[in-house]
Parts: sequence; structure tokens; C-alpha cells
Amino acid sequence: MTDVRDPELPGLLLRTERDALIPFLHKLPDEAFAVRTCCPGWTVRHVLAHCAAALTRVVENRFEEGVFSPEANERDIEERAGLSNAEVVDELERGMTEAGPVIAKAADGRLDGIAFGEWVHAGDVREALGEPGAYAGAGLAPALDLLAAVTRARATPPLHADLDDVDEPVLLGAATGEHPPARYLGPASTLIRLYAARPLTGTRYDLAGVREAELVLFG
Repeated sequence: MTDVRDPELPGLLLRTERDALIPFLHKLPDEAFAVRTCCPGWTVRHVLAHCAAALTRVVENRFEEGVFSPEANERDIEERAGLSNAEVVDELERGMTEAGPVIAKAADGRLDGIAFGEWVHAGDVREALGEPGAYAGAGLAPALDLLAAVTRARATPPLHADLDDVDEPVLLGAATGEHPPARYLGPASTLIRLYAARPLTGTRYDLAGVREAELVLFG
């Protein structure tokens, strides 16, 4: 594990997820976009509109005061109310293609968490629609690498994760030297759920040395 930021990692994750998610979305019937997700009050369409808006803001460098607050997110979604589902997906595809180089140039990786959040939202959509591997798939490896980088930057508690489905352990958070890292044992997708504050119903894992709430990056 290195403390040196990889500026290309967010773009890699976005492009990997784009190639998996966009063809899937284009095949969906319109009624699928009305399915409720784990995000309170949001349907599949709402989640996709939010993601499209967030990436468009990155590409266009539009970060006014209060951006990404709950109120701003709702306004972004409402602004896309007149678009068809296909148009929302097209905007999302453009954002997932064009945002990577912009994020790479952002000072100190301040936008890296947006790429990780977009990947998590793709998992929200897959889970809502009953697709397997909601928070896994082709993007899991770069997502774990990016999660490690974001947790170091945000100085979350240090955590040593032994993952059931990944060969090497993952080291997350910022080492303080004050005490040994907390330990996690379980699936990689459940680790993602913990950090993203996603539902844990039906999961099994062991966590020692830290409370779940201390790991949450966003919810």
C-alpha cells in the first residue's frame, strides 16, 4: 500500500463501470426506472439523474456554494425531469467518459470520492433491480484501491481487511501508530456497504476494534 495518489484511478473506475452499466441501462424498460432504491425517496431514475448531474458538474467545473447538499441534489434531479430515461443515461455516459481527466487534475485528490460514490450508486441501481453482485463486478478492484486512497485522505480509522474474495488484504484509513488497526473479515461487497452506509441485511462479517458508524464515508 502506498500513500502516493494515483490520479488515473478515478477515471479507470468510472470507465470500467460505464462499460458494464450503460449497456445494461439501455436495455431496461421504462418501468424499471421507477423502481425504488435504498436511497431514501429515490427511484432508479433519481439515482441516475443525480449521478449524471454530479459528473456534469465535475466536467463543467460548476461547484457553487452548497453543491451536493441534499437540497442541491434534489434540484439537480428536478432539472432533468423533462428528459427521457434514455437522455438521462446518455448524460451519465458522457460524464463517466469525460470526468476522469478532470478528477485526475484536481488538487490533492479532492474529487476522488465522487468517482467512488458514483460506483456505489451503480451498485444501488443493480441491487434495486435484483441484479447479482451489486457492489462487486468488474469495477471492484479499482473501487477497493480508490476506497483505500479516499479513506487515507479523510483519515478514517485504520482498518486491516481480510476479504473472502480478494487474495491480498486491503489496508484502509490513516495509520496513527497509537493502536493496531481494526480488523474486518468478510466479503469485499459487504466492506463497501459498511463504508457507504448501505443496507447490511443478510450479510455476515466480523468487525473488531471499530464501530460501523466510524467507517461511514457518506450515506
